[in-house]
Amino acid sequence: MKALNNIFKRASEDPKRVVLAEGEDPRIIEAAVIATQKGIADITLLGNSASINSKAAELGFDLNSIALIDPARSDATGRYAQALFELRQAKGMTIEQASISMKDPLHYAQMMVRLGDADGSVAGAVYTTGDTVRSAIQIIGMAPSSTMISSFFLMMLCEPFHELKGGVLFADCGLVIDPDASQLAQIAMSASNSARTLLEEEPRVAMLSFSTSGSAKHAAVDKVVEATRLVQEKMPDLAIDGDVQLDAAIVAEISDRKVTDSATHGRANVLIFPNLEAGNIGYKLAERIGKADAIGPILQGLNKPANDLSRGCSAKDVVNVIAITVVQAHA
Repeated sequence: MKALNNIFKRASEDPKRVVLAEGEDPRIIEAAVIATQKGIADITLLGNSASINSKAAELGFDLNSIALIDPARSDATGRYAQALFELRQAKGMTIEQASISMKDPLHYAQMMVRLGDADGSVAGAVYTTGDTVRSAIQIIGMAPSSTMISSFFLMMLCEPFHELKGGVLFADCGLVIDPDASQLAQIAMSASNSARTLLEEEPRVAMLSFSTSGSAKHAAVDKVVEATRLVQEKMPDLAIDGDVQLDAAIVAEISDRKVTDSATHGRANVLIFPNLEAGNIGYKLAERIGKADAIGPILQGLNKPANDLSRGCSAKDVVNVIAITVVQAHA
């Protein structure tokens, strides 16, 4: 867990303010307590304060060091509603609609991030991915350098039987269903920047396909080849191979045999899947059969950090995402 331990170390050295929108969920309460005890973040929980305190007492947790805010009663709700109205009025939103929206913890959390009252948000234990991502895009907005929002999983390969060790980014496994060549290139560029931020390593990117160096002819392969060309054009110093099959991306001996002039030499730490179907299957295979720890989905391309959770997440999963959110906020 060297890569993950390093993320926690960096987070504890410079904790940031992270808001958790689903403060009444027991997993979120436990994660807030653990993150606070580890010193990786200053946590704010959103929801009904009485309900949060009652559930924390049932679990035996002390919330004295954690801020609680009820958006339905907060003094900031009016200010946030005005900010949302100004942001979305061109889309037809009224001040009344903005006021109602800001009483929802998810929207309130994203506005906290937008206005600088928090450095990042985490949600998705209760809210759907669609709701979480939509609110982040509409309220926090995309980074100036980004044309789209995508996601990745940080896969931790730390068991004794793992030949490939450390952290590897899998993208996109949670959001963009069928990217075209331009979108696939953007996913790869965003993921390479994410790898540099989180792993503190130079990214080595593999654009995955069922073909290696043109061994198969198909429109799906052409998309990967074109996406690779676009990345090379915009990031000429990036180590990237494509089209490449998975074994050639992560096994040096196979790369030496199959990949002409490889830039990664079978040591890729960023795996870009050609579509969501492949990516979702790939990360679940690595997690369930390969026994890798999957952290995410982590969003990339936003102006400030806002991350999603699986609705089946554990408190440990939430703490991991909080740590990653803090390190993203550093960047």
